[in-house]
Amino acid sequence: MRKPGWVIVGAVVALVGLLFTLQGAGVMKGSAMSGSAFWAIAGPVIIIAGLAVAGVGIRGRVR
Repeated sequence: MRKPGWVIVGAVVALVGLLFTLQGAGVMKGSAMSGSAFWAIAGPVIIIAGLAVAGVGIRGRVR
């Protein structure tokens, strides 16, 4: 049984992580996060967490 809500939440979290990564790397400017090494490192961690949540939603229940 699949869990589409988990897939959607995971995708949104991964996209937010991508945004944080781009801001931390200085690609996207205009915020306090721009050019910050913390967000350049935290962003990929957030992406991985989002992909893990989406993966749980795709795989469904494990018995």
